[in-house]
Amino acid sequence: MDDLRQKYIDAVAGAADESALEDIRVQAVGKKGEVALKMRELGKMTPEERQVMGPRLNALKDEINSAISAKKSALADAALDERLRTEWLDVTLSGRPERRGTIHPISQVTEEITAIFADMGFSVAEGPQIESDWYNFDALNIPPHHPARQEFDTFYMHRDAGDDRPPHVLRTHTSPVQIRALEAHGAPIRVIAPGRVYRSDYDQTHTPMFHQVEGLAIDKDISMANLKWCLEEFCRAFFEVDNVELRFRASHFPFTEPSAEVDLRCSWAGGQLKVGEGDDWMEILGSGMVHPKVLQSAGVDPDKWQGFAFGLGIDRLAMLKYGIPDLRAFFDSDLRWLRHYGFSALDVPTMRGGLSR
Repeated sequence: MDDLRQKYIDAVAGAADESALEDIRVQAVGKKGEVALKMRELGKMTPEERQVMGPRLNALKDEINSAISAKKSALADAALDERLRTEWLDVTLSGRPERRGTIHPISQVTEEITAIFADMGFSVAEGPQIESDWYNFDALNIPPHHPARQEFDTFYMHRDAGDDRPPHVLRTHTSPVQIRALEAHGAPIRVIAPGRVYRSDYDQTHTPMFHQVEGLAIDKDISMANLKWCLEEFCRAFFEVDNVELRFRASHFPFTEPSAEVDLRCSWAGGQLKVGEGDDWMEILGSGMVHPKVLQSAGVDPDKWQGFAFGLGIDRLAMLKYGIPDLRAFFDSDLRWLRHYGFSALDVPTMRGGLSR
């Protein structure tokens, strides 16, 4: 009896899973198990022997059943612990993967430009994207025969037959904002006008819609020297370099006189742009002293006031600074491109904290 007890107690203790435990139960206390067979032998015993063996067999059966029940509970607890360990879930996490938005490079560079010129005392001026022919061309001293006024270069708004009102266009530059700012505030004034502009062109470096920022500073004693200093400080801050060298080349723009295109000394060694060093020159903007006729159109007396203006392509500056090869990708709405070139929403450019990441 003791050997039988020890045999099954040890077997129960060593069972690895519930399936093995069920096999042990059948062998021990099942209908044809060893304990059941022993109980069948009670009929062959004398009454005195049955009084001794009967209670002992029942006690053995109860002990084996208790051991099996305890082992079964232990196996169930172990299985639950394993599931909890492998299927653990932090219920404080969001149910879906967190989506983080990114700032488009155009928006980032616009903020960088705004921060730089704000540090120089320039405010931001805005105006409509659909402009009258007068604000877009006439007020800026652009004559009627100028190529920029032709339909192959400018998007004109539809007019019904017999409509004699002045035509409207999708603005080809943000210079009309300068006229509106002068009309509203007069002189002296220092403003930049960033925004979308439209021209009929499309290739790797041109799109029908792109972004410009134009600057205007009007006062009584402003000269080209002030313009040169302003542009040098801008390039130094924007490209985040200590040394900047600019070259002014005489040019012609209807709204400035004298006019100059500005080149930046740089190096393209290894296909990487390095500003302020090397023997290459790269054109980056157009500029000049505001034409007296433009001041007159805006209601400002050119005999008392003078100043400078300049225009920059925001898209091109973004391409140069952040190594973006194709302008058309700016407008493809490709999330993969935006995740690669985009900026964190918390990466706010400031002159003190730094412009770029």
